[in-house]
Amino acid sequence: MRIFVTGASGHIGQLVTAELVAAGHEVVGLARSDAGAQRVAKLRAEPVIGTVDDPGRLAELGSGADAVVHLAFKHDGGDFAAAVRTDRTVIEAVGDALSGSGKPFLAASGTMMLLGSVPPGEVGTEDTVIDASEAGNPRALTERFLLDLADRGVRTAALRFAPTVHGPTDLHGFIPSFIAAARAYGSFGYVGDGENRWPAVHNVDAAHLIRLALEKEDLPTGIPLHVAADEGIPFKQIAEAIGRGVGVPVGSVAPETAAEHYGFPGAFVGFDNPTSSAKTRELLGWSPSHNGLLEDLAEGFYFTR
Repeated sequence: MRIFVTGASGHIGQLVTAELVAAGHEVVGLARSDAGAQRVAKLRAEPVIGTVDDPGRLAELGSGADAVVHLAFKHDGGDFAAAVRTDRTVIEAVGDALSGSGKPFLAASGTMMLLGSVPPGEVGTEDTVIDASEAGNPRALTERFLLDLADRGVRTAALRFAPTVHGPTDLHGFIPSFIAAARAYGSFGYVGDGENRWPAVHNVDAAHLIRLALEKEDLPTGIPLHVAADEGIPFKQIAEAIGRGVGVPVGSVAPETAAEHYGFPGAFVGFDNPTSSAKTRELLGWSPSHNGLLEDLAEGFYFTR
């Protein structure tokens, strides 16, 4: 297949591109800069320089491919609401271009969409009905639009990534942010008893899942795929692993204290987001085989840079 990948030079996008090329697919990879384009070219993919601020061009590139994987998101603008609007515009444009084609269109989402829609103590699944007005992420409305494209002849799937997509190439995700906060403040914390749960996935396993989804000819349309290997690690265990790695004390903190002390990522430490990927695994034959998050933290590479 000829596959158009946005965000192809990014943390997850590079691994997806490498996985697809190794499997014999032709990849057209969107990068924002010359340096990003060089990274894409080194993966033996065709680089295209562009941004999500040009949805018309992305739609044109998508329509010329056999499938689209949309991973790019405008994280660096400082205005999350504006970034969500941009993302929605891109998905609308690409969706319009693919309408009636039956082509696969996979787009990044997150398991935190489930916040507010899963009863306390239960685990979110692919069948959980998300109330966009209660969801823990404003991108929930964008995901709903993506899945509704199935009614217009597009084989869509929302890639609900765990909040921690970890591995040696993870330089800017939640874990590096937590580590930076722990170093800056001299301690790290969890909310309450720290038994709230976080899902996680190794980035190589995530890339493999995406390839499996693209290659599955009978992939149901309009579905979410849960990109999560660890279903739910108690956050206290994550905090303790970070404390050991940085060499700082760890203890219970109030929610407002976490946000005050640890900045933007601190607002998330109290979230309970247990997520099952059982249906995704069965559907795709996906068997995550790489390290879990705690194993990666124990290896130490997160703390040597």
